[in-house]
Order: sequence, then C-alpha cells, then structure tokens
Amino acid sequence: MPESEKHVIGPGGEGYRLDKALHALLPDTGLRLRRRLCEDGRVLVDGKPQKPGYKVSPGQEIDIVGGLAVLSPESLGLKLVARGETFATVFKPGGVHSAAIAGRDEPSVEAVLPEMIPDVEPLLLNRLDNLTSGLLLVGLGREACELYRKYERQGRIMKFYLAKVAGRLDGTVIVRNRLDTDDRKTTRVLDEDDKDDCRWTFVTSLAHDHAQDTTLARCLILKGARHQIRAHLASIDHPIIGDPLYGDGEGDMLFLHHYRIELPGFSAEITPLF
Repeated sequence: MPESEKHVIGPGGEGYRLDKALHALLPDTGLRLRRRLCEDGRVLVDGKPQKPGYKVSPGQEIDIVGGLAVLSPESLGLKLVARGETFATVFKPGGVHSAAIAGRDEPSVEAVLPEMIPDVEPLLLNRLDNLTSGLLLVGLGREACELYRKYERQGRIMKFYLAKVAGRLDGTVIVRNRLDTDDRKTTRVLDEDDKDDCRWTFVTSLAHDHAQDTTLARCLILKGARHQIRAHLASIDHPIIGDPLYGDGEGDMLFLHHYRIELPGFSAEITPLF
C-alpha cells in the first residue's frame, strides 16, 4: 500500500468543499494544487476518491494517496519551456512553491527539477511567490549560477510580468520607492527613493476593463526583491487583483504572471492563463 497523509474532519466542518477542507492538511498549498490533487484521484474521503466540490462532514477521514513527496512535474502542472546551453526555464502555475522549504515535505519545483532535467545539475536561480505563475530560470550547472549573479549585478536581466490591477492605470509609471523586506510577512514600501534604479518597478498600462474597473499592466524589474511588484503596485493604489496580502484577495488566485525573461544569449516567454 502506498503511504498516505491523513486528516479527520473535525466539528464544524460540515458542508465545506473538499478542496477548501484540504487547507487544514495542506496549509501552505494553493487552491489550484488542492483541486488538482482531487481531479487526479489522489484525495480519498473514507477510502473513495472525490472531486473538489464534494461536501465533507465531521468524522470523515481524508487521505492523500502517496503523500506529497511523490508528486510529479506533470501533477504539479510544470513544464519545460526553453533550454539553452547554460540556462533553461520552467513554467510554474500558481499554488506551487518555487523552492523546497527546509523541514517541510511539501511539493516544490526545486524538488522535481532533477526529474525534469536529469542530464545536468539543474539549479533554481529565481523564485516566484506561491500564488504567482510563470517562468522560473534554471541554471544548468554551477557556472550558470555565477554567470546569473554577474548579469544581475550588471542589471542585464530583464523580467517582464503581466498583472491585472484594481482601478484605471494610464500610461507608464516608474515606482522608485525603496523596499524594506526584513523578516516580516509583508514588504514595507518606504517614502524614500531607491538610489539603485535596478530596484525600481517600471509599469506600463496595456488595457482597461471598464466593466470590472481593472487594468492589465506590464511590469519590468531588473533586480527582484521579495514581493516587489505586489508591494509597489499597492503603494500607488493599484493592488493586484486576488492579492491576499496587499489587496482584498482570498488567496485563491493572484493575477500576476512572469511571462518573459531576457538575459545575454537567452530568452523565454509564456502566455498567462488569465
């Protein structure tokens, strides 16, 4: 029998959807991943596979067949987008961790990279927030890491994102504010400008949805800081739709997607799902 991770629905859990109830067992996973586990038949309720919308009752036992460690790149929704001699890119959907978390047996892109690129030592070079979708850059060997750091210091890596934000945003805005990322859940936007222009966020309006009062914007960063785009956009009163930290989202989906990366001799692009 494969190993499984189990959880018993407690009092007050009656009527919850299965994909929501799974949060108690998988607190650091996104709703998309929990739904995918259900759709793949990996989630059993009292021994039977159930779909994401199944309504649970107190006393029922939820099993995740095989545990989390056996998740494959395909079950996580990952795919290899581009590969060169030195770098490669992998697509990560929202709801999946980029890097392995020390002391936790949770699914991550980093954990399955050797399976996706087995002929070299693949090394994760950048991270995306759990809810953010898009491209992750992978170094094909140790020399790629040094080259990446060199290009980043020189401001020669361009990372393009698409974001759906609240309200009408017109033209181009450069958010220059310095960020305080020290040991806190959210990044604080300071009143002073960052002297390093590679730390700025360049925002360009692409389209405004009058009915929803949202704007699709392109964001360019050169040296990414933790939550840089999310915090910078919220600081100019245009939080990203679905953002549970800087906006009014519930953590189901964040409309932020890393769609293109450019560095000397390599580039990759992938269209967002939204």
